[in-house]
Amino acid sequence: MPEIKVLSQETINQIAAGEVIDRPSSVVKELVENAIDAGATAVTVEIKDGGISLIRVTDNGCGIEKSQIPTAFLRHATSKIHTALDLLTVSSLGFRGEALSSIAAIAQVELITKTAGDLTGTRYQIHGGEEVSTEEIGAPEGTTFLVRNLFYNTPARKKFLKTPQTEGSYISSLVEQMALSRPDVSIRFIQNNQNRLHTAGNHNLKDLIYMIYGRDIAANLLPIERESGQVKITGFLGKPIISRGNRNYENYFINGRYIKSSLINKAIEDGYHSYMMQHKYPFAVLHLTVALELLDVNVHPAKMELRFSNQEEIYNLIQNAVKETLAGKELIRKVSLSETEKPVPETRKPSGRTERAPEPFEAKRSMAAAIPPVEPPNCLRESAVPYTVKTASKTEPHSQGQRPLQMETAILDEEQPSGSSRKEPAQLELFEEKLLSAQARAQYRFIGQLFDTYWLIQYKDEFLIIDQHAAHEKVLYERLVKELATKKIYGQMVSPPILLTLNMREEEIFLRFKERFAQTGFEIEPFGGKEYAVRSVPANLYGIAQEELLLELIDSLTDELSRESDELILQKLASMSCKAAVKGGDSLSLAEAEALIDELLALENPYACPHGRPTIVSMSKRELEKKFKRIV
Repeated sequence: MPEIKVLSQETINQIAAGEVIDRPSSVVKELVENAIDAGATAVTVEIKDGGISLIRVTDNGCGIEKSQIPTAFLRHATSKIHTALDLLTVSSLGFRGEALSSIAAIAQVELITKTAGDLTGTRYQIHGGEEVSTEEIGAPEGTTFLVRNLFYNTPARKKFLKTPQTEGSYISSLVEQMALSRPDVSIRFIQNNQNRLHTAGNHNLKDLIYMIYGRDIAANLLPIERESGQVKITGFLGKPIISRGNRNYENYFINGRYIKSSLINKAIEDGYHSYMMQHKYPFAVLHLTVALELLDVNVHPAKMELRFSNQEEIYNLIQNAVKETLAGKELIRKVSLSETEKPVPETRKPSGRTERAPEPFEAKRSMAAAIPPVEPPNCLRESAVPYTVKTASKTEPHSQGQRPLQMETAILDEEQPSGSSRKEPAQLELFEEKLLSAQARAQYRFIGQLFDTYWLIQYKDEFLIIDQHAAHEKVLYERLVKELATKKIYGQMVSPPILLTLNMREEEIFLRFKERFAQTGFEIEPFGGKEYAVRSVPANLYGIAQEELLLELIDSLTDELSRESDELILQKLASMSCKAAVKGGDSLSLAEAEALIDELLALENPYACPHGRPTIVSMSKRELEKKFKRIV
């Protein structure tokens, strides 16, 4: 058996540090929490290289007494609690006494601090847990921490850090959350000498939301305030027109502490049930004040989790508060109409982003497509799009050159004797005979359209039913994939440009894939502040590439940030091109349907849409005759 040894104090400190500090954002969290606990009304966070080379946190709090500075860096040294019983009523953000010792164990730390009663301040340096120097220095009241070369003495952990830009985006998101948690504290964030955020600390939560999320979200907020027993809720909910593809905009704080809780997530989302589309998530900034005895914050060293002793009460209060806040409000989605657009049901996203409701609730609309007989609209005639389709409404006159499709009477083949011994081919044999081929296409007889959704076709002894939405979806998907692979995709200018407001996390995604965006037909450039102007979009997405499409694309990339392959954005774009497909209920002319089917039949696999739904089903003449008892 291997010999059992006691680890060195250095190793113990580094192992303990790993429980609290796993990346630069963890350092920022601990230091900002300490600053707030020290009574600071203003905190500045500055980072360089994503916080890996430098993190500076400055506050105007009470400072640290000179005699207590070395003690502050010892493990489990804290002024927040004194006995185990104090854990039951922790009101401060920090309390374990692990933050400073953990940071000092894996970085080069410099502390400058001064209390109100001292004439001069103190400069204290500690590297890798070892004291380096202590000296007097002129300094204002408060505390400044400089953390340099994070994980310099633990390279095995340093190599698991992301790029500086990614680590910086984590810190940016954290600082925004901490600012939302304390509207009474002015928080400033500087990254690589650039101001990223500076809150007023004026106690106004709505002003904070405006500053962080922009005008359009701030204009679509509903105040919420509920109290029951020992729990109180205040804050704001976003109207259902504000929705995102992930939970990043669900913000909630317990007694000023930023946490994550699946219980609270579920309560918020269940409150929005019937108001929010499936797979969409709401915007919320909720402050919960809960009696200390009902909480256990001593769950995890990072203090990002806590337990409630009254989970059911918390869930019911939040869910009912959300539901009651939404009930009876004016939540009609507003749309803007132009001369070339028909009214379309819409849902809005932040910054004026709109999203069309999915099939089957979508109304008729024009679509970017690939069917030659119809002349493209004026706005596209000079574009690189080879051709387009204009969907005709059932109540509108048909365009010139398009004749109304009348139900045609099928001329049945001569009946076979009922005793015929003809063998019915199996499905595999049918596909081997290439039912869907150019040769077979010449013998197709179009019977008509059923429910403005399914095309009925006679081919020899087969009755084919084609789903126009699934078929067009497949055509668009395969076309875009091919264009991306051959680098022959074209951009279509949009005027006026689409304006996007991106937070730092979304901006990081865009910058990572900036070149690939350009290669796929997007022309996006900075527009000042957090805004970007989209001046060109892929031609296949023209007409649907509004704010909602681009933000949904960025949201989906955010969820898969760990994947570095440039092919990721190609897959997302190809998948989202399906939004341009003609929907069930849209009335197509015979010429449009024939052109669509021609392109479908040219595909290697025309049998299913990108989501796996069948594009076509068939029934044999023999089967129909059996149904009508013509044969037995």
